[in-house]
Amino acid sequence: MKKSLYILSLIVLFASCKSSSVITSSSADNKKESTNYTVDKIISSASENIGVRYKTAGTTKSGYDCSGLVYSTFALYDIKLPRASYEQAKIGIELGQNLKKARKGDLIFFRTNKRAHINHVGIITTVEDDDIQFIHSSTSKGVIISSMKEPYYQKAFVQLNRVLK
Repeated sequence: MKKSLYILSLIVLFASCKSSSVITSSSADNKKESTNYTVDKIISSASENIGVRYKTAGTTKSGYDCSGLVYSTFALYDIKLPRASYEQAKIGIELGQNLKKARKGDLIFFRTNKRAHINHVGIITTVEDDDIQFIHSSTSKGVIISSMKEPYYQKAFVQLNRVLK
């Protein structure tokens, strides 16, 4: 009786080790699902601000500037970013200007004035074959979704950054 109980204990032990390795092997999938979930939540949270007015240095629903929208939205998910768009452009993996690498949740940066540094940022919401859309706070319309098909943004585009892996 004791011997069969001992053998049964070994079988359970080996079975639990085996099932443990299955969980470990799927941890990459779990991390990817977790990242996708976080990206979707970030986009959803940012989208809840569509129509909120532009406000210089704004980080609340009473008004956002572009980097304030990004900063505040990511902070909801304990992702700490610098406050200014040109500083945010130094965070994550820089993907350059290759729009084919763009994914939902990536940050997209622009130079909309004649200065040397980046001064505008958005969060990519949609990537389709022929278009990329992003949410941002524009000085004239507040929080909106815009398209890279728009000539203004094509001309001002500087780089993409991946903050979430």
